[in-house]
Amino acid sequence: MSKRDYYEVLGTSKGASPEEIKKAYRAKAKELHPDRNADKPDAEAMFKEVNEAYDVLKDADKKAAYDRFGHAAFEGGMGGGPRPGQGYGQQGDFASAFSDVFDDLFGDFMGGRGGGQRSRATRGSDLRYNLRVTLEEAYKGLQKTINVPTSVACATCSGTGAESGAEPVTCPTCSGMGKVRAQQGFFTVERTCPTCNGMGQMIKNPCKSCGGAGRVEKERALSVNIPAGVETGTRIRLAGEGEAGLRGGPSGDLYIFIQVTEHALFERDGVSLHCRVPVSMSSAALGGDIEVPTIDGGRSRVKIPAGSQSGRQMRLRGKGMPALRGGGHGDMFIELAVETPVNLTSKQKDLLKEFEKLSEENNPESSTFFSKVKNFWDGMKG
Repeated sequence: MSKRDYYEVLGTSKGASPEEIKKAYRAKAKELHPDRNADKPDAEAMFKEVNEAYDVLKDADKKAAYDRFGHAAFEGGMGGGPRPGQGYGQQGDFASAFSDVFDDLFGDFMGGRGGGQRSRATRGSDLRYNLRVTLEEAYKGLQKTINVPTSVACATCSGTGAESGAEPVTCPTCSGMGKVRAQQGFFTVERTCPTCNGMGQMIKNPCKSCGGAGRVEKERALSVNIPAGVETGTRIRLAGEGEAGLRGGPSGDLYIFIQVTEHALFERDGVSLHCRVPVSMSSAALGGDIEVPTIDGGRSRVKIPAGSQSGRQMRLRGKGMPALRGGGHGDMFIELAVETPVNLTSKQKDLLKEFEKLSEENNPESSTFFSKVKNFWDGMKG
């Protein structure tokens, strides 16, 4: 069976430039790679054919010979191309071809050679700081100074990691790639360079203060603006205030997570506040005015209607928490808790007994309840 024209194999023309030939080859190699065509038995043969064509056309001398003599240029000793028995059916050449397109096929996952030299600088990690504030502080907002233990750029070497400003040198093991490759059969295995730990560069004279890292551990004092209306779970980002980058890399960010502590008087629900206020039995029965505290430190007078029961709520508009992104304030809800007196004196007991005799008609809920109980028991007897 005669060989196909190499330009036809790659899907390009005879006058194509080296860049066009390379582009066409990569496209075909991706399309026909055996790993991507496990269901096509002829994929491997076609893949080898593509690599054979490219091996000739990418070389200026071989290409000139092929353009003049065709396939005959590499038969009978006329050229340096593959001969029968030593062509792309051999394991070594196939592995070499695989390595040539390795980056195009897996570059997104492994980081191929096409991306250029790996940078020696590495971005610093983001940091988290948990900040506890009181409900009053969350209501008003505040500016607070916090101490954050973190890594900062080394002042001695200005973050370069090198002693006396010396420049780092290219790693001799990986030639600046940060990775080394080993051939295993048809496959190329890539791993982080053990000499430079993936940095691609080395420092011959590391800074004595930071050991070549370009950063040192230190506690920093930062001023944080806490806006009014924050609640538990609110996150504040301080760009560039995280861990310093490695060897001059950019710093990470600092994320401050707010936790609002519980309050002795108020319970928060979003922008609403709830306050449970005890009132005496007589005040609940007769009605009257009471003073209640508000979160801003003030006082508000609340009128209790006569005959109020436990659990009754009254609203104070605009006395709740401020909305975090504007929009005014929430409301405050007062919940009455009618208190039963304890440790009564003999006189108080006598007065209550007398009051009980005189108030049989003043407890409508009790009368209704016990009337239902009587009907229930009568029904059970029937």
